Amino acid sequence: MLLIHNANLLSMTGAKSRPGFVMINQGEIKMVEAGDPPADLLQGDDVQVIDADGGWLMPGLIDAHCHVGLFDDGLTSEGEDGNEMTDPVTPHLLAIDGIYQDDVCFSEALAGGVTSVMTGPGSANVLAGSFALLHTAGRTVEAMAILEKAAMKAAFGENPKRVYGKKDKTPSTRMATAAVLRDALHKARDYRLDKGHKAADPQNSLSHDSRWESLLPVLSGDMLLKIHAHRTDDILTAIRVANEFGLRYTIDHCTEGYLIVDILEAEYRAGQAEGHGIGRPGRGRLEGVICGPLLTDRSKPELRRASIGNPGILAKAGIPVAIMTDHPVIPIQYLLLSAALACKAGMPMELALAAVTATAAKLCGVQDRLGSLESGKMADVVLFDKHPFDLFAKVALTVVKGSVMAVGQESGVST
Repeated sequence: MLLIHNANLLSMTGAKSRPGFVMINQGEIKMVEAGDPPADLLQGDDVQVIDADGGWLMPGLIDAHCHVGLFDDGLTSEGEDGNEMTDPVTPHLLAIDGIYQDDVCFSEALAGGVTSVMTGPGSANVLAGSFALLHTAGRTVEAMAILEKAAMKAAFGENPKRVYGKKDKTPSTRMATAAVLRDALHKARDYRLDKGHKAADPQNSLSHDSRWESLLPVLSGDMLLKIHAHRTDDILTAIRVANEFGLRYTIDHCTEGYLIVDILEAEYRAGQAEGHGIGRPGRGRLEGVICGPLLTDRSKPELRRASIGNPGILAKAGIPVAIMTDHPVIPIQYLLLSAALACKAGMPMELALAAVTATAAKLCGVQDRLGSLESGKMADVVLFDKHPFDLFAKVALTVVKGSVMAVGQESGVST
């Protein structure tokens, strides 16, 4: 067992921060209480006791959209495995097959308090493949995996048209990008229908098609569709297509979301009704938006109206907002700094902290397992020597699945 006491608890459950302790056993949080732990816990022979020395304890940080492990740090083409730029429709690709688990950026994530990441293919393709939700510690991808198939990636805007337009292939326009996505979803729907018919008739067999098979959970709403969209027109097209097929989805980047916040709010609230996001035409379900990268320049036309105030404006409208690094665009260890700057630009502090913990967990589909300090949840926690939004705060301790992965050298934390 592991006992961390004398800590200021940021539980991310809506409760105010308070001094207290956390008890962890077999990879799970067993107790989160205010005040001092009972004396028998402090003196137990099987208890590893850590005195937080007044530091701030919170859930491990979650990057809800990045590409860590797929674009290996320090390498060029040899380490670039995040975009299969030979076909705009590759939904059958799995991030876990391209991730380099020994990428130094996983250890840098841990050092920055990031204990889990939603990582996957980039935005070169209209449908790029499945993202994986991973812990940032582990010797193999299987050991790191929380969800091997966590979400499907789709993309609108500049990237697909730039990649394929210069090859004189479709899509070279935004019209074609939307058409390619619709066509793929229709083919997957037809494949599902044929599969049902063939299953009812043992004399007939259906040829397996991994592309359309991989889209069946998206059509049913069992798998989230992560839609890359920056500009207002691309965001609105994403909403249009998602509603046509009744998809459950997030808008990732959502750079110009603040310009159409009223529309996004209306879509989010409408999608909360029963029967939305389970494949019924006209009933899409917007789960929320994942904003970022925030610490970047306006490197392409889609970003010309980027605003650091975007996450706060969307969050204040009641839309669930997570914050991403889009690593390697922004190094993953700066996830918390990104949230702090969003807070500085007007995002309420509780929502900014939730954007990299509780809300990020919700938009990754694991709010029942991660994102808050609560009994029964996975024991991913991080201890800072100061308030996490303090510029000089350092990670004193990182715990993943109940195992201490890193102890700060200068924090003064004692065991």
